[in-house]
Amino acid sequence: MSESYEYLPHHLLRRRVRDVASGVEGELMAVINENVSTTGIERWMHLAYIRAASGREFTTAATNLEPAYDQPKTAGGRRDQRSA
Repeated sequence: MSESYEYLPHHLLRRRVRDVASGVEGELMAVINENVSTTGIERWMHLAYIRAASGREFTTAATNLEPAYDQPKTAGGRRDQRSA
């Protein structure tokens, strides 16, 4: 069995995210390719590590992530108030 875990890049790292499976929000700390098998057969998944407001981290499938709706808009996405 291979133990080659690897950190993966993700566009939401260090941003507030929501786990759609549980509805819990927190900061995305890492996405790691992990063997989640409890048997001898390997089963690899991209797991997201999220730190909730309590300070505890939990995992979910990386496909369950969405940006939290209270994200501040980026400067490029803001509308110029003078042109309104």
